[in-house]
Amino acid sequence: MVLYLLAIGLSVTLGLMRFINLAHGVFAMAGGYLTVTAMSRLGLPFLPSVALSVVVVALAGMLLERTLYRRLYLAPMLDQVLFSIGLIFIAVALARFVFGPLAQPIELPAWLSGPLETGIGTFPAYRAFLIVVGGVLALAIWALVDRSRFGASIRAAVDNRRMAEAVGIDVDRVFMLSFGLGTALAALGGSLGADLLPIYPGYPNDYLVYFLIVVAVAGLGNLRGAFFVALGFGVVDTTVRYFLPDVGRLLIFLLVMAVLFHRPHGLAPRTQA
Repeated sequence: MVLYLLAIGLSVTLGLMRFINLAHGVFAMAGGYLTVTAMSRLGLPFLPSVALSVVVVALAGMLLERTLYRRLYLAPMLDQVLFSIGLIFIAVALARFVFGPLAQPIELPAWLSGPLETGIGTFPAYRAFLIVVGGVLALAIWALVDRSRFGASIRAAVDNRRMAEAVGIDVDRVFMLSFGLGTALAALGGSLGADLLPIYPGYPNDYLVYFLIVVAVAGLGNLRGAFFVALGFGVVDTTVRYFLPDVGRLLIFLLVMAVLFHRPHGLAPRTQA
């Protein structure tokens, strides 16, 4: 579920907006760092710290969209890739300079630190909380993108910008809000998952491949598929590495390669209108 929280924002920017934003992990790392900083230095509780980091990262994402990303929407894919990789290098260097090379520990509140009795067994409260949040977020994202005017505006703006502008859609505003949504989701995943995936300078590089696997296997723009792919990938990855720790990750990558070899565009990519 943590993988879904982290990957769904990339599915928005890459799958819906058709922008190859390999720097997605930078916004997740920023959300985690801001949450830890707000808790340790400002003394804010966990949930307000998460909310603050999501808002700040979303605003920063929209600012970057208006000043940098917007210039590359029509650029070749290689330019987008090189630009986003450059942002990763800059962010990693800044994180190492400001916070140091070590992972930043996060102190969970008492209500998330203990066990939770569910009637069918006892589970860690923190993991149960992540499952509930991920499920609620999956429903909210599906409703926003597939059942709202805003979601229809995103798809229309990407598929045919001139026609979208002709019918009165403010494409620049839609793209800015869409990018802000993607960065906010990244910050949320980085903040909520900081106890399972520690926040450190190498975060954007080390976890990028997992985000890309979810988006690629699900298919570009398939937000519902990304939910099930993230769950399936997480369960299979954990199970295989538990029983076969020496070759577990290799087997997972071979399985992903086999799926993409058979379905190069993913299991169910969104078709253009």
